[in-house]
Amino acid sequence: MSGSNRLAGLKARPKDTTVEEVRRVDEVGEARGFLDRTPRKKPGRKPSPRTYQLHPKVFPEVGEAIATEAERLGVTQGQLVEKMWDLYKSSHID
Repeated sequence: MSGSNRLAGLKARPKDTTVEEVRRVDEVGEARGFLDRTPRKKPGRKPSPRTYQLHPKVFPEVGEAIATEAERLGVTQGQLVEKMWDLYKSSHID
């Protein structure tokens, strides 16, 4: 490599960060086909505020059967799953 450095003449300059300038730059970028680059939230189901709450994926007919039974009993699907888990545990005591 030769002794010249073509980047040596570049200098950092502070960018204008006023609201108007940022809006103008965003408009110019969008007009030229650039997309919004702000970070996106993670895809998928939002985390449950309830500790240990499950969101199982089941076959559609199984999900419909659980929903129907929960409605018939007047409980939520989560409560029905808890009842089923208790029955399972009581029948599989080691």
